Amino acid sequence: MKQRILVVDDDGAMREMMTLALAKDGYAVTAAATAAEAGRAIADTACDLVVADIYLGDGSGLDLVERLHRDRPAVPVILVTAHGSVETAAQARNRGVFDYLAKPFELDRLLARVHAALDAPRPAVAAAAGGPESMIVGSDPAIVEVYKAVARVAPLDVPVLVRGDTGTGKELVATALHRFGAAPDGPFVAINCGAIPETLLESELFGHRRGAFTGADHDRPGAVEAARGGTLFLDEVGELPTALQVKLLRFLQSGEIRPVGSSRPVEVPVRVVAATHRDLRAEARAGRFREDVYYRLAAYEIELPALRQRRSDIPLLVEHFRRRHAGSSVAPAGDEVLELLGRQPWPGNVRQLEHVVQRAIIDSGGLGDADAVAAILAAMDDRDEGVEPAPAIGDDLTLGELERLHIEAVLRRCGGNRTRAARILGIERKSLYRKMARLGIAPAAEVER
Repeated sequence: MKQRILVVDDDGAMREMMTLALAKDGYAVTAAATAAEAGRAIADTACDLVVADIYLGDGSGLDLVERLHRDRPAVPVILVTAHGSVETAAQARNRGVFDYLAKPFELDRLLARVHAALDAPRPAVAAAAGGPESMIVGSDPAIVEVYKAVARVAPLDVPVLVRGDTGTGKELVATALHRFGAAPDGPFVAINCGAIPETLLESELFGHRRGAFTGADHDRPGAVEAARGGTLFLDEVGELPTALQVKLLRFLQSGEIRPVGSSRPVEVPVRVVAATHRDLRAEARAGRFREDVYYRLAAYEIELPALRQRRSDIPLLVEHFRRRHAGSSVAPAGDEVLELLGRQPWPGNVRQLEHVVQRAIIDSGGLGDADAVAAILAAMDDRDEGVEPAPAIGDDLTLGELERLHIEAVLRRCGGNRTRAARILGIERKSLYRKMARLGIAPAAEVER
């Protein structure tokens, strides 16, 4: 007999697509457009699997999970959503959901997860858990995988290494791991290993005792002791000097520290989350980072996607930052601004995008003027945003070469729009065309973006 699947989605096109694909794969499929219809189907019709959207017009897929667990506890559930978050991923995991997929997804991926869910033993269902709102924003499949990873590992007492480019939100992930972990009421203590002089870093990490060095006139706990019973976040851990890597390894292995100037070890229960923009595995293989420390820190590893790898999230992020910095006093960004922002390379990632939104609100009073936003992008201090600075006059470049580099940079910032570029450069559009021809600059459509 065919296995039976209930598909629940208030998007008619998505519901029909999943229904047809599952039926073609040999399943008997029942479709529901609302939570009410799904509830009746659960009560009246036996099923072997439920595939449901989280956000329905009259309810939530998470509520359906609770109903299903009461009436048919052996039936696995796959949730799908176009609006993912750490919270929904954590709630889905805590309620025993088999998997959590981000829209849009390949039908082959859905079918693979359906096969796996029907073949897998049913896990025990945990109590439902809500949780504080995190600040991670996005629904792109790449960031939804991060949500799922956070939900999986947050309750476990294992060190986590978060990798990602500058500005991708590594500290937000560390905060989410703490807030959805076993001790959310404990302290969260962050220390940037690359921002503290090497001579002070050991004391900042492990503390010191009175008289340990000149000026140490009292005992001072370090970041590890301050995080007792909570989470220690070691940001930019790849910058940690080798000598301190050895002492960190001892702490990770034993759970004990020895403050500077102390003869006795101190036991400190704490969860360690580290972050880096470096590939520590490659650094360890090259001898630039201790391999044993890397493996201790990376009991579980989460990699954050760059913003250019999840451009579909830019409108959500822009709206999030608009609300954060202006609330309802500023209108949402228009299509032209979103199109412009969507074409940018974003070397500074989410942090850079927030900076642009904030500047637009301050300088222009909103996000409605695409030319003003283009000017902010063009005038942005590249060094502050993690971009390699433009060549200086003393770099053996001719005046013509400098002019060409500047015009190409402005064109890239404007997404190839020569009208905006000419306005920013303070020249007529015809003059810009002549300069482009004279300097050998490719037409806008061919300029590297």
